Amino acid sequence: MLPMHTLRSEAVRYQALSEALKAEFLAIDQETLTDTLEGLTNLPEMLQAVVRSSLMDEALGEALRARIAEMRTRLERLENGYAAKRTLVCQIMEEAGLDRLLTEDFTVSRRPCQPKLEVVNESAVPQIYLVPQPPRLDRAGLLAALKAGQDVAGARLQIGGYHIQVRTK
Repeated sequence: MLPMHTLRSEAVRYQALSEALKAEFLAIDQETLTDTLEGLTNLPEMLQAVVRSSLMDEALGEALRARIAEMRTRLERLENGYAAKRTLVCQIMEEAGLDRLLTEDFTVSRRPCQPKLEVVNESAVPQIYLVPQPPRLDRAGLLAALKAGQDVAGARLQIGGYHIQVRTK
């Protein structure tokens, strides 16, 4: 990608040439001005190169996101698989009355599980075991209210600048 200072200096050059052409040719139309500036500067080609680079980054990002999703699914399958296999071994060892299995590369010992917490009725649990949570800002609700025209103390819609829209289809 082009360095930012190169783009900025070409933009300054483009703007200066534009102002000079408008001053010299008072009746110049926008299409003629744009065509003339394209011939005198490299700014449009430079911007095209940056946008093409961003499109490539976007495509690579989407491909990577898809690959990560596939790998997460694969990891989940593997984790479920080894857990199911170990559960099966534990059940069969229990049915067979085996507490220990010795092999040349590993040892399997059947052990009782640690007790797990089961909350039967949360409202009956004493207050000492309830942890207070700090309030959390409902950003989506707040944004919806502001967009609907409601006045909300402490918040407002920030009017943004400009952005580019790139269509590839």
